[in-house]
Formats: sequence, structure tokens, C-alpha cells
Amino acid sequence: MRYGRAFTGRYPGAARPHRVIVHCVMTVIDTPRLLLRAMSASDVEHVVEGRPPEGVRWAAGYPSQGERAAATRVLRAIAETGDPAPFGSYEIRLGKDGPVIGGLGFHGVPDEAGHVTIGYGLVPSVQGMGYASEALRALLRFARGLGVVCVHGDTDLDNVASQRVMTAAGMRLVREDSLLKHYRVDWDGPAGR
Repeated sequence: MRYGRAFTGRYPGAARPHRVIVHCVMTVIDTPRLLLRAMSASDVEHVVEGRPPEGVRWAAGYPSQGERAAATRVLRAIAETGDPAPFGSYEIRLGKDGPVIGGLGFHGVPDEAGHVTIGYGLVPSVQGMGYASEALRALLRFARGLGVVCVHGDTDLDNVASQRVMTAAGMRLVREDSLLKHYRVDWDGPAGR
């Protein structure tokens, strides 16, 4: 869901504009237990640096080395091709005011066929509680609503927990190679068609 906020202010004196409207749009996806919030380039920089932005709590273990490496790739992509919003990275929070417990997102904008790839990760202390599946289901619904027709994901052969997450979110195993299991979900068309 996209939420926007408009602010109207009045300035004294004839030389000032009659009003100023500041419009900020931030993608926020709510689930029963989680809040998925789109990350700005500044948020991603904080992940790379391993320090939370002011006023934001991170759960112990966040970000992992893998998340920091992924954030570095995201910053490089933003510098090269611009902000991919809404097909960027999202932080996973426990509820509206809870700590950040992980991240998930798209590995770029959809290709010309409407396909995207996703990734996700949670801190160890909350794994096994269904949060990853809940977050991934929400991201898949969001992607479908944006016109995506296929979402891909992969996991290491021995990462049974991640395989269960993708299956629980509605993805199916489509192939396996010597390193990875590859999953996907397909739709006939975007939601509402």
C-alpha cells in the first residue's frame, strides 16, 4: 500500500507563497504481525554501516553480514540505475513500533516479461515463528498488484527452512542444480484482470 502525507503551511507577507505542499510517498505493507517499510538509500547506507538510523531499533543480530553485503549491492544499483521503488528493499518490523528483525525485497525492477526475483532474511532469534512466510506472502500480493506475473526465488540445497518459507508463501519448486533449489510463483496476469 502506498501512503502519502500532504502538509499545507501559510507564510506571512505578500512576497511568500500562499501555501506550500510537501508530499512524501513511502511504501508500507502491513500484515497482522509485521510492518514492511520501503528502505530509502539512507536506510540502506545505515545497514551497510551497521548502525541504525536515529529513532529506529534493530533486533540483536541485525543486520547480518549477508544483509550488509546485499545492501552494498543495492547502493551500487541505485547509483547506476536510480531508485527502483517500489521494487526495492524493505525492512521487516515487528508491528508498527517494534524493532527491525530482517529484510526482504526485489532484486530489481521486473523484466519485460513481468518477472522479478526476491530475497529475504530474518535474525536468528525470530526464525521459525512464521514471520518470513508472512512477509513473503505480503510481498507477493504487493508484486501481483503492481502487475508482476512471475516471482522467482532460490535457496541453498541444505536450507530447508527457506525452502519451507517459499512453499508456505505459495511458491513451487521448479528446478534444482548442484548449488540451489529454484522456486517461483506464476499468475495469469496482474490482480484485477
